[in-house]
Amino acid sequence: MSQQTKALFLDRDGVINKEINYLHKIEDFIFIDGIFELCKKFKTDGYKIFVVTNQSGICREYYSEDDFRTLTKWMVEEFKKNSIKIEKVYHCPHHPKFSGECECRKPNAGMLLQAEKEFNIDLKNSIIIGDKESDIEAGLNAGLSKTYLFDEFKKSNSSKATKVIHSLKELLSK
Repeated sequence: MSQQTKALFLDRDGVINKEINYLHKIEDFIFIDGIFELCKKFKTDGYKIFVVTNQSGICREYYSEDDFRTLTKWMVEEFKKNSIKIEKVYHCPHHPKFSGECECRKPNAGMLLQAEKEFNIDLKNSIIIGDKESDIEAGLNAGLSKTYLFDEFKKSNSSKATKVIHSLKELLSK
């Protein structure tokens, strides 16, 4: 069996880009300060980078899978322009109230477990950065040992996360 690799899992909305409800247009996409530097650091440290994102706007019919793919392709290209390879973007188009329960919607670990299978990921030594407790719970449910809650606006009073951070740049010196 080939050697496992460690992964950096990133939530999209609220970690990669500013949170805008049901974001699906390129012109509304604003990268969060520090995301490219953060990814370059983890890439240098031997991590593969993945995006794991809940996208219930699809099942709610606010936008289509094609809209999501178009925005995703653009985002991945922007990372490439900054010398960062996003291995894969996993998304959950479901919501329990609209499409029923699923294994992929965070806090379930389905997207992370899929990456583990497809890319031989060492989940125990992998990391997730999310802006909601459901992101942290997905990481814990997948067996990750490090989870970071990105709380840019200092709204969180408590978290199951390894650490709450208020700037992505806090992780650059780790």
